Amino acid sequence: MFQFGALGSPPTLLVGLIALALVILVGRLVLRVAWKLVLLATLAVAVLWVLGAVGISVL
Repeated sequence: MFQFGALGSPPTLLVGLIALALVILVGRLVLRVAWKLVLLATLAVAVLWVLGAVGISVL
């Protein structure tokens, strides 16, 4: 059988790589949602600023 020294056995490495892949996948999904929220917040602030600049008080 292969010896990986301090890295551990192949099944342990496989489990670690699968866990890392899941963390990256979940992170990508969270960042996708976060970007949409940032864009929506930017749009909302811009609209409120323009409305305030023309004299329409919304808040």
